[in-house]
Amino acid sequence: MTDLKMKISGVMDLPDYEMDQFIEEAFFAKDVLLHHRGPGAEFTGWIDLPENYDRKEFSRIQKAAEKIRSDSQVLIVCGIGGSYLGAAAALDFLKGGMSNLKAEKEGGLQIFFAGNNMNPTYINDILDMTKGKDFSVNVISKSGTTMETSISFRIFRKELEERYGKEEAAKRIYATTDKEKGALKELADKEGYETFVVPDDIGGRYSVLTAVGLLPIAAAGCDIEQLMKGAQEMRELLLADEEEVTDAVAYAALRQELYEWEMQIEIFVNYDPDLRMFAEWLKQLFGESEGKDGYGIFPASLNFTSDLHSMGQMIQDGERNLFETIINIENTPRDITIPAFEEDFDGFQYLEEKPVSLLNQTAIVGTANAHIEGGVPQIYFAVPDRSEHSLGELFYFFEFACGISAYLEGVNPFNQPGVESYKKNIKELLSKYKN
Repeated sequence: MTDLKMKISGVMDLPDYEMDQFIEEAFFAKDVLLHHRGPGAEFTGWIDLPENYDRKEFSRIQKAAEKIRSDSQVLIVCGIGGSYLGAAAALDFLKGGMSNLKAEKEGGLQIFFAGNNMNPTYINDILDMTKGKDFSVNVISKSGTTMETSISFRIFRKELEERYGKEEAAKRIYATTDKEKGALKELADKEGYETFVVPDDIGGRYSVLTAVGLLPIAAAGCDIEQLMKGAQEMRELLLADEEEVTDAVAYAALRQELYEWEMQIEIFVNYDPDLRMFAEWLKQLFGESEGKDGYGIFPASLNFTSDLHSMGQMIQDGERNLFETIINIENTPRDITIPAFEEDFDGFQYLEEKPVSLLNQTAIVGTANAHIEGGVPQIYFAVPDRSEHSLGELFYFFEFACGISAYLEGVNPFNQPGVESYKKNIKELLSKYKN
């Protein structure tokens, strides 16, 4: 039984018969997805992953994570897109956005994500963070030729080899790549890096529960067994009754009905800064899965209450072309009360001794009501806590709902032809530097 709950508000004007039609079509899309009959079916290995993942590799991941924590103060993860967003989302969700500062103070492992941009200042800043510290590198690329990842890996590999020597450096490099082929696999075999597999039947944005995400998450000290258990229980719930209108079916159907009514933008909203990277993961999941053939709901994200002071006006009174998907962690692990003063210098004396969490939850309700009154449909997800189990449920739920939604839209959820276009253009422009 899952504790993840969904609530829908502000959609009363939509015709019931139309929603019924979308629900019926969503069931068909779900059937196509589960029976691997749709476009891109060769990349649906993630559906059964929580049940049939490689236990031997899982054990190796746990042992490698222990080694990294024992011999390193810093782990640099080189990857882009699905090769880092899931792990980054998990670390913020489970450890908090200040986790690297805490780790440095308490002597734990700091984890930095490189290879997701080509900004030299950013790369140098991470290099600076390794000074005087032992470090390891996890490079993630199925082909080994992804530009941003490859360039960053070159830099950090050189730093490792200069500091430790080639033989010792090889013991500090972990390559997550293709099982049999590709530039990174060939290099790893030649140099003796420990390798983990990017499965052939799972695309990057669906790969967080493979070694792609699990090694960095485990290295951070998180319980990946509970993460997989949460995903497994969500899978059982979503697959248990083929005729039940699960939240995943309802969410996918509602998204496409809203899109039909020209709600072309979905804003993923949170009231917790530590969910920011989870929203980034969602943006790639839905944007890369659905944005094709001239179609697709545009995924955006906002962090409330801070972004209410910049975007609240647009949401409240702007063009009615968007809907909100709110993700809220309902139980706060650490709270703090508002201190009392003799004078009421700011007009908030009446809130003294109240917990800040009360204000945050009140802001959620007040903002939601205002936006609904302003004509903004809302889908609310209540997450019980910041545990690995809850996160595993979340990851699987949204992957499953995205697959249904994309098939409802009539596109292949598992390819990305537009991404290949810009990569090709960049490489052609850089070719002038070849001798």
